[in-house]
Order: sequence, then C-alpha cells, then structure tokens
Amino acid sequence: MESSTFMLRDLPHEERPRERMMQYGAESLSQAELLAILLRTGTRQESAIHVAQRILGQVGGLRRLADLSIEEMMDIKGIGPAKAVQLKAGIELGRRMSNSRLDQPVTIRSPHDAADILTEQLRYLQKEHFVCLFLNTKNHVIAQETLSMGSLNASIVHPREVFRAAIKCSSASIICAHNHPSGDPTPSPEDITLTRRLLEAGEIVGIDVLDHLIIGDDGFVSMKEQGLM
Repeated sequence: MESSTFMLRDLPHEERPRERMMQYGAESLSQAELLAILLRTGTRQESAIHVAQRILGQVGGLRRLADLSIEEMMDIKGIGPAKAVQLKAGIELGRRMSNSRLDQPVTIRSPHDAADILTEQLRYLQKEHFVCLFLNTKNHVIAQETLSMGSLNASIVHPREVFRAAIKCSSASIICAHNHPSGDPTPSPEDITLTRRLLEAGEIVGIDVLDHLIIGDDGFVSMKEQGLM
C-alpha cells in the first residue's frame, strides 16, 4: 500500500513544484519536479521530489520511463497501481497531443515543420522506427506511416516499401525520418546510402524525396540541410 506520509505540501513553499509552476511556468521546472507533480505523494522516507529523482536515475531518464509498461512501473519502489496509472496516462496524453497535429491540414515549408510533427513521437523509442510523411502537391501532409521497426542499432527499409505506400495514397512527395535510439542524430554511412537509394527510386517513379530527418534526444539532423541529398 502506498504511503502518503511525506507530501509535496510538507516541502518549504519555494520548493513546491506546483507553486513554482504557477509562478514561473511549466517550462521552468526540472524533469523530476514535473514527475513529482504527477506522483503527488512520496513515501514515509522520501518526498515526491526525491522519489521522482530516484525513479529517473533508476530507469535511466524520461525516455526509458516512457517505454515502461504499468506493470514495470509498479516494480519500482514508491510506485503503486494508482501512481503507475497516473504516469502512464500523462505519457500517453503527451503522445496523443503530438499525433493530433495531423488532425488538421499541416503544410510542410521547412525541415523544422516536419520535425515538429515527428520528434516527440520518435525521440523516446528504444528501437529505430522508419516513418514517412506523404504530401500532396500543395505540401499538405495527407498521411503518415511507420514502414519499419528495427533493432537497437538498425532500421532496415527497402525503397519499394516506401514508394508502394506513397503510390497507394497518391502522394506527390515524401519526407522520410527515423530515430537514433542512441540519442545522437548524426547520420551514419548507412543512413546516407539509404537516402541516396530513396532519391534514385523517387526519380524513377516520379515522387520527390524532399528530406530525410534523423531524430535524436535533443534535436534532429536534416539530410537536405547537411547537403547529403
């Protein structure tokens, strides 16, 4: 049973994350403080802040926490069923908010526009996912599809899978993207080779490959901006 002996209200006023959020805004809070707000209470020995700090250290950060199931969260000291459900719900809301951007027509004018759609979806994944945005002649996103999921170190996709999907939705152009689970978005030699193969195939079928984005923890690399395509 979870104890509520040590609560956020037991902290000095200036250290309470809820009050700090109201005064300075959510962006001013650390990851541990945001997590503590979702946890609400700590244990007999630890405040919610201390529990949050320990959880992040134990699992290896937010990206690892986001990938845990409810059952795996409950294996962590200080997280019972109620807290596990609260955390999972918060994580899922964030993911759905990112996906909801496609509910309205989105126009891609720059690599940053595409990255805005894809970064939060891909940055926390522990395996490589290769995703395509399919655009019409006005550069509106008309569809998005994950075409492959790789191992910890590699994502394998064949150009025929990419352009089969593009033709199916009558796409005029595409933007490709995949994540690097290492967190480093630097393109690998394999990324460069795949991009060139996609460009060649696109020229043959008459569908432009506008860019290939590599998504990391704290940013992305546009192969187009880097002059690699």
